[in-house]
Amino acid sequence: MTTIISRNSFIVLGQLHALTKPRVLQLIVFCALVGMVMAVPRVPTLNEIQRAILACVGIWLVAGAAAAINCLVEKEIDAKMKRTSWRPTAQGQVDGLLALLFSSALCAAGSALLYFWINPLTMWLTLGTFLGYAVIYTVILKPLTPQNIVIGGSSGAMPPVLGWAAMTDQVGPEALLLFLIIFLWTPPHFWALALYRVEEYRKSGLPMLPVTHGIDFTCLQILLYTLILLAACLMPFVYGMSSWLYLLVALGLSLVFVVHAFKLWRQYSDEQARQTFKFSLVHLSVLFAAMLVDHYLF
Repeated sequence: MTTIISRNSFIVLGQLHALTKPRVLQLIVFCALVGMVMAVPRVPTLNEIQRAILACVGIWLVAGAAAAINCLVEKEIDAKMKRTSWRPTAQGQVDGLLALLFSSALCAAGSALLYFWINPLTMWLTLGTFLGYAVIYTVILKPLTPQNIVIGGSSGAMPPVLGWAAMTDQVGPEALLLFLIIFLWTPPHFWALALYRVEEYRKSGLPMLPVTHGIDFTCLQILLYTLILLAACLMPFVYGMSSWLYLLVALGLSLVFVVHAFKLWRQYSDEQARQTFKFSLVHLSVLFAAMLVDHYLF
């Protein structure tokens, strides 16, 4: 009997963990860590490393809470889409009340950690990001407007700002540049995904841009955003945050992203949309990794 109870407990814990969208959380925490590292203009001290670790944990907890709320609110929509139908809430494996309590516990724990061990500014910014994603984006914007990704993207672009605030107790212009890069990266990233899954989104009833405005218009928007993103990615060098190493990597990555978007616009195919989506993940990850390497080498 004890073995059965333990096994069931592990299953429930695994299902709750899945609600936090672990793969997305990895990117969120990584982007927050970039903000923390860039905020310290030298090799960090032991106290600063400890502070960064605690801040990452706090941000991870609150971001996981927001993801769980998203899964709860969109469980019926998720059930209609192949990409999300596996989620425990979509399959009815996790009760709504349990998911809500789990999310509340994560949010409370993360907020307390950030408030008492980091600083109140980081806590309030993180809590605001939680409300922006879990409520404003998920509940209001996503089912209402095809510009949901553009407006709601501000929440997804906040991690570097949170990281910067955690280390400095303020939001500097450098943090806002990092915010701008992610904010401009978000629409082409998600619209590329929506293009090759357009029928799933149509079936779900969500007004994603390919559903409301068609494939050609969406491809044009992706191309325009990647061009603007290219300029934004050069701003850390122009502002003096980074040196030539970052510049070369940022220029190369952004030009490849533009080429993907151009091919998508010239002659659409689901395969090209997939390639564009996959490269967008490479673009952001390698861009910020290059920024970190550049920060310590130069």
